[in-house]
Amino acid sequence: MSSRPHRSASPESEGHSGEDDLIVARGLSKRYGAVRALDDVSLGVAGGRILALLGANGAGKTTTVHLLLGLLTPTVGVAKIAGYDVAADPIRARRSSAYVPDRLALYPHLTGLENLTYFHRAGAETERSASELADALRRVGLDVEAQRRRASTYSKGMCQKVGLAIALAKGARALLLDEPLSGLDPKAANEFCSLLRELADGGAAVLMATHDLFRAHELADDIGIMKEGRLVERLQSRGVRAGELEKLYLERMR
Repeated sequence: MSSRPHRSASPESEGHSGEDDLIVARGLSKRYGAVRALDDVSLGVAGGRILALLGANGAGKTTTVHLLLGLLTPTVGVAKIAGYDVAADPIRARRSSAYVPDRLALYPHLTGLENLTYFHRAGAETERSASELADALRRVGLDVEAQRRRASTYSKGMCQKVGLAIALAKGARALLLDEPLSGLDPKAANEFCSLLRELADGGAAVLMATHDLFRAHELADDIGIMKEGRLVERLQSRGVRAGELEKLYLERMR
């Protein structure tokens, strides 16, 4: 493995914003009066790849995710999911994407399977049968006993698995995650990352905002570093060791 990071010349370089990208941000900016939350961010994530965004609180990671989800309207720029403009065609963009926040809010009085059924019917274009939904939960590691338990008894890791099952059942082509590993114990985090890798290997494009530098290095194909609303670095994780990535990150944070 090379001892030097493999960096892109810019976020628009080869492999970072192309026709095959399922997640695209082009010149995205978001201002609140005089406050600049995001400043001219461009990036792309192709199917089969995971991009992890690193950065301190307030760096713009969550704002980027929310703009791509259509939860915020950009001041300037374009966000696209699976070729659909998020602002101009929000319904199709949302049908092609799935969102996993730092803690998925499930209905506590419903079982895991009932929660999946509810969210699936609310957001999916093609309805799955009960057995197909149960199979989605099984594939993310929730057996029949766990599926029948009320969500009020679930750990955070189990809730996050339901989030991935929602994406799986939906057939989402783009996954956007905001601090999904926060609060997970090492075993749960490892299981979650393995499931996320499986979804990417199945063709999904994944954008994950995280503080976990070492998990990001292990999991992601590409790493982006954000600071003060800008994407200040992008590199391929295979081209840098974990210690080198930490050093680069700390240099960028100065």
